[in-house]
Amino acid sequence: MKVDAIARAREVFDIEIEGLRRTRDSLGDSFAAAVSLILSALGDDGHVVVTGVGKSLHVAEKISGILSSTGARSFVLNPVQAMHGDLGSTSAKDVLLALSFSGESDEVLRLIPAIRRHGLKVISMTGNADSTLAKLSDVHVAIPCGREACPFGMAPTTSATATMAMGDALAMALLDAQKFEISDYALNHPAGAIGRALVMKAADVMRTGERLPLVAPAATVMATLLAMTKAQSGSAIVVDESNRLLGIFTDGDFRRKVSAGADGQALLVQPISSHMTASPMFVYDDVYAADLLKVFERRRIDDLPVCDRNGRVVGLVDIQDLPRVKVI
Repeated sequence: MKVDAIARAREVFDIEIEGLRRTRDSLGDSFAAAVSLILSALGDDGHVVVTGVGKSLHVAEKISGILSSTGARSFVLNPVQAMHGDLGSTSAKDVLLALSFSGESDEVLRLIPAIRRHGLKVISMTGNADSTLAKLSDVHVAIPCGREACPFGMAPTTSATATMAMGDALAMALLDAQKFEISDYALNHPAGAIGRALVMKAADVMRTGERLPLVAPAATVMATLLAMTKAQSGSAIVVDESNRLLGIFTDGDFRRKVSAGADGQALLVQPISSHMTASPMFVYDDVYAADLLKVFERRRIDDLPVCDRNGRVVGLVDIQDLPRVKVI
């Protein structure tokens, strides 16, 4: 039974991956036209109104959510509720994105004439270019994903995945076109770990004062280790008389030198300038915490000096501090 379940799951993945490939390969002028039409609406202070029925309404919620979070104002319109008063939430400045894989969903089709009376343009996403909905639309984006992963060909599996992927593609194309920046993204995500990583900056998470071990280049290795111990830090930053960054020395550096056969007693009295990592990687105090994460991951380091825009060391970020402030 376990083997059968895993084999079935892999088959579902294979079918949906193939559906995504087919849909990707279909991208063309209609997708570009959809982007252009939405940009025109957004530029006129309009919204992307996303609608669908059944499972397509769930997909609509996902697409609307990614659009809203990446700079394209959007909301979901239930087609049934729309016909009973919710049409009042739309305006002629908006554009409708209608989802129906068959292109024949009655509730969505009944909505189109009413939407047009409100002055909205219509973009549809369907699996059938000859469907009624496709023909009623200003722009039709095809979802030619092939068969569903459901053995009965009924449950929206491949089609839902491909439509969501098309929505993601649309959102990212709009993000690029609007030059949406990470600072804009941060404004839309103030809560949770994502929000903290995007709103908080290095100055908000760095160690300062007694937690910041600074030593002169002439300080001995022993004095540097003592400074690290006092600050409860795994590294010390070497600075000149103007507090400008010269190098960094970590407890890992010390262990590696001793393991490599260095005379421990002789090492302790030598100047730290002879053993530090000169001109180390650093960040400015106004970079976002999200950028700190990228540096730690890319460079595979644990400690990162922080400088102000005049090049003076003002803090130190230890990767262990990020979970404490709930950035990761």
